Amino acid sequence: MEASLVFVHGIGGRRDPATELSAWLEALALGARNAGHSREASVLARNSCSNAAFVYYGDLFASRQAQGESLESLERDEAQALQQLLEDLIDAQLAVQSGDGERRVLEHACAELTMMRQSQGAGDLVRRLVNVCTTLLALPGVRRAGQWASGQFMAGHLAQVARYLGRVESDESGSTLDQRVRSRFLRQLDEARPTVVVAHSLGSVVAMEALHHHGGHVPLLVTVGSPIGMRTVVQPRLRPQPLVAPGCVGRWLNYWDRDDIIASRPLLERDVLPNAVGCRPVSHRVDSDGVWVHTATKYLAQASVAGSIVEAVRIADESETA
Repeated sequence: MEASLVFVHGIGGRRDPATELSAWLEALALGARNAGHSREASVLARNSCSNAAFVYYGDLFASRQAQGESLESLERDEAQALQQLLEDLIDAQLAVQSGDGERRVLEHACAELTMMRQSQGAGDLVRRLVNVCTTLLALPGVRRAGQWASGQFMAGHLAQVARYLGRVESDESGSTLDQRVRSRFLRQLDEARPTVVVAHSLGSVVAMEALHHHGGHVPLLVTVGSPIGMRTVVQPRLRPQPLVAPGCVGRWLNYWDRDDIIASRPLLERDVLPNAVGCRPVSHRVDSDGVWVHTATKYLAQASVAGSIVEAVRIADESETA
């Protein structure tokens, strides 16, 4: 019985799961080849990794907009969570940015957030938050990357973190948005076989929470570009508390890039307790090329990241056939 490889995406708009799976495998193949795993790289490059799956849940976030609603339909506590998220991102970037242009943009955005203390109502707060995001789009890396066409798009994608952690938006059966997202993930796991999980951005939050309810074995959990370390908006809302590594996880590697604005508090081992087998996150810095380093494929193309993943899958395969 072969091990499974499950990918979990982060914030963003609609995407095609098959196309995403192919792109993630291609990036992983590049990283594996750079790490010296040529045989595994060839399998991945042919897109013939039969036990790989891509967990897609973006349509669950898009449903509210599809019903004619907009960012202004955010509840006030969700809007406040988005505000706290932006405050965390800006504070973290101010601590590492040394360029005058970048600092001016960040200080302007910080001043806009400070002026928002008097905002009345969620709608007014959201409009102001969109303005802050529009300011942040002037950051050279964000602007050149073209990740977001407008402050509205940026705010909408970042708000997905607040919406997930808000734990509302129930469907006709009473299942909340976060429950439906975790269900999508858990349906891709087979308790009868070991599963290596690779989770990006918001997907790392989804995976960490969901794996507490998984009865199978996860020899390796890899998180990349994770916001779990945000102590103001994310950590207090995570479940269960106190934060502890899921019991099914044997090893947890967390990768972060200094220029990744989402992974603003990257050293997760400072905040997550070990599980019963002593597993807790171990964080490693990577340095990617390009102006926008938050994408999952940038991380997967790193030799250190890909090497750890393919080695874990191979070891799990060998232990199952022994």
